[in-house]
Amino acid sequence: MKKELIVKKCNSCGATVKILKDCNCENCGIICCGEKMNEIKPNSVDAAIEKHVPSYEIKDGKIFVKVNHVMDEDHYIEWISIVSDDKECTKFFKPGETCETHFKYIPGSTLYAYCNKHGLWSKEVE
Repeated sequence: MKKELIVKKCNSCGATVKILKDCNCENCGIICCGEKMNEIKPNSVDAAIEKHVPSYEIKDGKIFVKVNHVMDEDHYIEWISIVSDDKECTKFFKPGETCETHFKYIPGSTLYAYCNKHGLWSKEVE
C-alpha cells in the first residue's frame, strides 16, 4: 500500500500537523484549542488548480519542483514535500521567497504543496 501524507488542521487557530502514524481508535484524535483537529484531504478546496498543484521536471536523477503561486505575507505556499513508501522530504518557504526546490527523483512518489489559505494539493510523480 502506498504511503499517503496525513495532515491535520485546527479550525480555530490554523495550526497544522503532519501525522507519522494515525490512531484508529474511536473518539480519539489530536486536540487543539479544545477541539479535535480535522484531516485535510489534498485538492479539497475550491481554488485555482494551476496556482497550487506542484509542477516538476526530472533531470540527472533529481526532481525539480515549483508551484506557480504568489508568495505574499498573507497568502503563500508554506511547504512542498515529496513522499514515497519509505521517504519524506520537505522544503519550507517564507513569504517573498521563490517557491522552487529539488529532491532526489523517486518514481511513483507523490508531491504535496501546502497553501496557507487553500490547503493541501498533490501530484503523482511518474
